[in-house]
Amino acid sequence: MLDNLTNRLSGIVKTLRGQSRLTEANIQDALREVRMALLEADVGLAVVRDFIAAVKEKALGAEVMQSLTPGQALIGIVHQELVRLMGGENEGIDLATQPPAVILMAGLQGAGKTTSVGKLARLLKERHKKKVLVVSADVYRPAAIEQLKTLAGQLEVDFFASDPSQKPVDIALAAKNWAVTHLHDVLIVDTAGRLAIDEAMMAEIKALHAALNPIETLFVTDAMQGQDAVNVAKAFNEALPLTGVVLTKLDGDSRGGAALSVRHITQKPIKFVGVSEKTDGLQPFHPARMAERILGMGDVLSLIEEVQQKADHDEAKRLAEKIRKGKDFDLEDFKAQLIQMRNMGGMGALMDKLPAQLAQAAQGNPQLAEKKLKRTEGIINSMTPAERKKPDLLKASRKRRIAAGAGVQVQEVNMLLKEFEQMQKMMKMMKSGALQKMMRGMKGMLPGMR
Repeated sequence: MLDNLTNRLSGIVKTLRGQSRLTEANIQDALREVRMALLEADVGLAVVRDFIAAVKEKALGAEVMQSLTPGQALIGIVHQELVRLMGGENEGIDLATQPPAVILMAGLQGAGKTTSVGKLARLLKERHKKKVLVVSADVYRPAAIEQLKTLAGQLEVDFFASDPSQKPVDIALAAKNWAVTHLHDVLIVDTAGRLAIDEAMMAEIKALHAALNPIETLFVTDAMQGQDAVNVAKAFNEALPLTGVVLTKLDGDSRGGAALSVRHITQKPIKFVGVSEKTDGLQPFHPARMAERILGMGDVLSLIEEVQQKADHDEAKRLAEKIRKGKDFDLEDFKAQLIQMRNMGGMGALMDKLPAQLAQAAQGNPQLAEKKLKRTEGIINSMTPAERKKPDLLKASRKRRIAAGAGVQVQEVNMLLKEFEQMQKMMKMMKSGALQKMMRGMKGMLPGMR
């Protein structure tokens, strides 16, 4: 999503290569590149103007350390200003009130509001251990109530039934009473949207807000709308006392301008971002981490958090114990590792959070790697349990049967078995301690190794 912006901004270091210090002339040249990069990313003109002025003022007065090049020093200032532009610190959800804490979700139709209700319910249930109730007050789109009901069922969170014949305010108040009597911690209210802002929609959302007095009023907007998303956010902010923004579809083909503009325009924090269509694809928004990703530094902290939350720790312990006891690493174990990778979002999601240079070195095309993971899993699924436990059984006739079952060529089965053998050797080396000995022997041969 932010690749083009990242590539343009990383070129600043090259622009200032060979310069001994920051001067007004070379700062001006570099900031011209920054300005073009931001405008191409669909950041609002007023936001770009303020941002460039702030960077220029700090850069002209900056003392460049001897250990830094002028390009690195300027990138440091750009990073600071990007963080400031997007809000500085992560501002989490506010639940400090007498239960139930009411969260009102507002936004236009098609922005991903109903899906975001489900994702937020899951996040509050799993990470915050809250008892959540969801309700739809969208009586104009017949599928909206049913969509939320289905989502709630999948996520195993409580759903308050509503009907298109009811008034939105009556639905919301009845849901709040139900949440009180059934001891729910949080009530999330989905509201109706339109294709564009109109008086009737604004009057309805104001009435809902007045009736519910929510602790959080979150505006849900689509990052792929670019400047339209910012303009709509501004209109909602003028009509409602918004407490925060949920930016959806940040994993799409948008140029990323909304992420940089919406905080500056509304002066309300971006609290969450939608990073995938899956129900776990909602993440707290951290301005510093987003700035690092924009500048090609990656988002290693989010990657670590994701591994901690999504990795199957029991499976990891089982495999470690199996290797410790001297048992062979088999194709069933190999498949389990692939499933772990998929559960964490696949190669694309992991590469997206790595620093740009590491990501390029590790993987040229995450989409191709994703397809390969799925094909590999399909090949293993075509094997019998005995074949997975004892790959030595796989002779020519069995390989042909497996290839036909997985819809691939026999060569791909052979390639999988070769990769598996390499992994199996590595596991044996880990068991014997040979891998650690080899790494110790390489000390001093590679830069940075200790």
